Amino acid sequence: MAKGYLTPAEITDYTIGVAVQKTQRRSMEVLLMAVMAGMYIAMGALAASTASHAVSNSGLAKLVAGVVFPIGLMFVILNGADLFTGNCLIVVGVMDKQVRLVEFIKNLGIVLTGNFIGATALAWMQANGGMLGMSGGQFGAYTLATAVAKTNMGFSQAFILAIMCNIFVCAGVWMIYSATDVPGKLLASFFSIVAFVISGSEHIVANMYYIPAGIFAKGNGLYVELAGINPADLANLTWRGFLINNAIPVTLGNIIGGVIIGAMYYTIYKGLHRTPTAGQGVGRTRSL
Repeated sequence: MAKGYLTPAEITDYTIGVAVQKTQRRSMEVLLMAVMAGMYIAMGALAASTASHAVSNSGLAKLVAGVVFPIGLMFVILNGADLFTGNCLIVVGVMDKQVRLVEFIKNLGIVLTGNFIGATALAWMQANGGMLGMSGGQFGAYTLATAVAKTNMGFSQAFILAIMCNIFVCAGVWMIYSATDVPGKLLASFFSIVAFVISGSEHIVANMYYIPAGIFAKGNGLYVELAGINPADLANLTWRGFLINNAIPVTLGNIIGGVIIGAMYYTIYKGLHRTPTAGQGVGRTRSL
């Protein structure tokens, strides 16, 4: 009977294969798959916010959000989609010289664009579908407060929290790759994402939902009043504030967090065992 999982060394080989496959597709296919991933993560974030917005205890609210949010990654993993944070693991293909650095960068750029389109579109639908008015406007106030907090972080804080985030997420994706059946993939995605959400770290694609949703909520005076936000803090909740105060440091931090996971495992299972024999890599090398 075949085992239902891959060993850590086998996961490394599998991830290299995934990296090659992800970078050999047409750009439009990558973009559309990224739009779907952005929508899926936004759906998880929306559901998590809906479930937790009226919970007064902050620890319990994080737990509730953490239990609900993983549905977003489950959609990505089982339905098939391209998520920026997970695609940072393509670095193993670069390290194995089967993916060129320019292909890695191009893939991340296209995926980041598609994720933004999908996540922001869902935030717009939420705002214009009346969902923010839930609980007498408290949901809108909660959404607004979440976005304000994210756009008022210092650069270094956002950057460090983003590194932590993608260590959680990519360690989870690595576990997901280890499972060869659906239940195993679901369990791996669930617990890793619960841990990420509870940690309070920063995920760029989730923020592509949270912050635009807050920007859309900002135009409603009731939500602003209920949130009781300092006007000076509210001033940073703009598209420019999103880019400068959150998107740039969080994107950079997420890349580093993902590269840490991929590079460490590649070094452990490939780099440290590589021998300088003449035939090394036969059957694996492709034209670059």
